[in-house]
Amino acid sequence: MQIYKAPLKDIRFVLETFGYEKVQAMKGFEDYDLDTVMALIEESGKFCANEMLALNHTGDQEGITYDPEAKTITTPEGFKRLYDDYVKSGMAGITQPIEYGGSGAPHPVAIALSEMATACNKSFSMCPGLGHGLIEALLHYGTDEQKDYFLPKFVSGEWTGTMCLTEPQCGTDLGLISTKAVPEDDHFLLTGTKIWITFGEHDLTENIIHLVLARLPDAPEGIRGISAFLVPKINKDGSRNPIYCGGVEHKMGIHASPTCVMNLEEAKGYLVGDPHKGMRAMFVMMNFARLTVGVEGYALGEIAYQTAVEYCKDRRQGRSLNPARNDASAKADNILVHPDVRRQLLNVKCTNEGMRALALWVSAHIDVALHHEDDTIRQESDDMVALLTPIIKGFCTERGFENVSECMQVCGGSGYTTEWSIEQYLRDVRIAMIYEGTNHVQALDLVGRKLTKDTGRLYKGFAKEVFRFVKANKENPDMSEFVGPLESALNTLSETTMALGMKGMADPEEAAAAASKYLTLFGLTTLAYLWARMALSAQGREGTFYENKVKTARYYFSHILPETKGLVEVIGAGKQNVMAFEAEDF
Repeated sequence: MQIYKAPLKDIRFVLETFGYEKVQAMKGFEDYDLDTVMALIEESGKFCANEMLALNHTGDQEGITYDPEAKTITTPEGFKRLYDDYVKSGMAGITQPIEYGGSGAPHPVAIALSEMATACNKSFSMCPGLGHGLIEALLHYGTDEQKDYFLPKFVSGEWTGTMCLTEPQCGTDLGLISTKAVPEDDHFLLTGTKIWITFGEHDLTENIIHLVLARLPDAPEGIRGISAFLVPKINKDGSRNPIYCGGVEHKMGIHASPTCVMNLEEAKGYLVGDPHKGMRAMFVMMNFARLTVGVEGYALGEIAYQTAVEYCKDRRQGRSLNPARNDASAKADNILVHPDVRRQLLNVKCTNEGMRALALWVSAHIDVALHHEDDTIRQESDDMVALLTPIIKGFCTERGFENVSECMQVCGGSGYTTEWSIEQYLRDVRIAMIYEGTNHVQALDLVGRKLTKDTGRLYKGFAKEVFRFVKANKENPDMSEFVGPLESALNTLSETTMALGMKGMADPEEAAAAASKYLTLFGLTTLAYLWARMALSAQGREGTFYENKVKTARYYFSHILPETKGLVEVIGAGKQNVMAFEAEDF
C-alpha cells in the first residue's frame, strides 16, 4: 500500500511564515513569486507521486543487478524510462544557474523537491540528487573550461555525478586516504580504490563524473595533502576511462540504489581548485549533501505518517474509553479513538512539520547569504546556515527514523509487512543517520567547530534572533503559552552551551561525551522557536488548517519540548561514567 500526497499547503504556509517574500525580492528571483514557486512544486509533486512512487516498491523488491564480468550495473525495470522522463520534466535543472541551462529557482524549491522525491522513491532520487552537490563544488572551484564543459551536462541531467571519498582503510578520517594522482600532460592519472560510492555505476546515463579525493606525489601527510579531481567514466574523446565498479554492497535498504566499490587504474582526472586544497571542494559538496540527507529524515517520516493515518482510519479494534466516541453502527471503533495511537501520530506530525519548517527556513537563508546586497545581512544568514546544517542532518535523520518506527508501531503487525510499505521506509531511512558523516560527527562539528567559532558568534546570532521574537511577543496574550516556555528553553540551551564549552575547554572528552545529546537539545529548542512562529502566523486566520497548526504547536510544547529536561541531566553527567570502562570491559 503506497499512499502519498504532496504536503503543498504546509510548504506554502512555511514559506509565508518564514519570509519567503524577502528571497523573492532579491535580484535574480524577481520571476519567482510565491504563486510561481508553488506551481513549480505542485507540478513536481505530481511527477513524484505518479511516476516515482509507482516504481518504489518494485524497485526495492527487484534491486540492482551487477555483472562482474562486464563490471556494469542494471537498475530495476522502469528506472531508465523514469530517469528519462525526469530529465524531460525539467526537474533536474530547476534550481540550477541559468547560464548553464538551469531555471535559477531559489533554494527552498530545491528542498521541497528533494522532500517529495525522497518520500516517493529514495533509491531513485539519490542519483540526480548527488549531481547538485557536484555542481556547487564546480561553481566554487572549477575552472571556466571545466564549468563550460561539465556543468551544462549536469544541469540538464544528461550526466550524473558522484563523490568518491571513502577508502577501505578510512571513512571519516580522510587524512588516511591513499589514492594517488600522478601528473601527465594536461591531466593526472589516478590509481586507488574507493568504497560506498552511491550510483558509482549505473545504466541511467551514458557518462558518470566522479569527484575523487587523491594525493599528488609531493602531497604533505594528513588532511592538508588531499586534492580533488574530476574523473569521467567516458573521456572527451569517447574512450572508456579505467574507473570501474569492482563490486556492490548488499544493504539493509535502498535496494534499487547501487552502492559501489570503484577501482581506479590510472584513470584520467582533472584537478579541481588548487593542489592539496581538495577538502574545500569536498566541503562545498558535502554541506549541500548534509542538508538534503537531513530532508530524507522527515520526507520518509511524512510518507510513513500518511500511510499510518489511512490505516488508522480503517482499522477497527476495541472501544473508546470515552463512551461518547463509540461508533454505534459498528462492533468496534477505529483505532484513532485510542489516546496512545493519537500520541504516536501526533509525535510524528508535530516533529515532521517542525523539521520541514527548519529545512525550508535554512534554505531561504542560503539564498540570502549568497545574494543579498547588504554584507551584514549576508553574513548573519551564512552564520545561521553554518550553525544549523549539522542539526538538520543529525536531528532530522535521528527523529525521522524514530518517526517511521512510530508509524510502524501504530499499524501493529500490518506495519511490519511489505503490504503497507512502512517497513521499506524504515529500512531506507536508516542509512541517513550514517551518510555524509555519521550523526556523532555532526555533533562534534556543532560542539567543536560551530559553537567555538569567533568566540561563539554563530550561537550568539541564533540566540539573539530567538530572544528578539520572545521580546516582541511577550505582551501578546494569545502567545503566552508559547513565549514563556520558549524563553525558558532558550535560557536552558544557553546555560548548557556555556557549561559544556567551559568543560570542553578543560577536557575535550567532556564535550565529545555529551555532543550527541547536546545536538538533540539544540534541535528540540530550535523547533520550539519555529513552532512559536508558526502558531503566531496561524492565529487569527480562518480555516481548519490554521486551527490545526495552533493545536499542533500546543502538542509540541506540551509533549515534545519537555524531553529537553532529561537531555540536560545527561549532558551534565559528562564523561565520568562513559570513560570509566577499560577496553576489556566491553
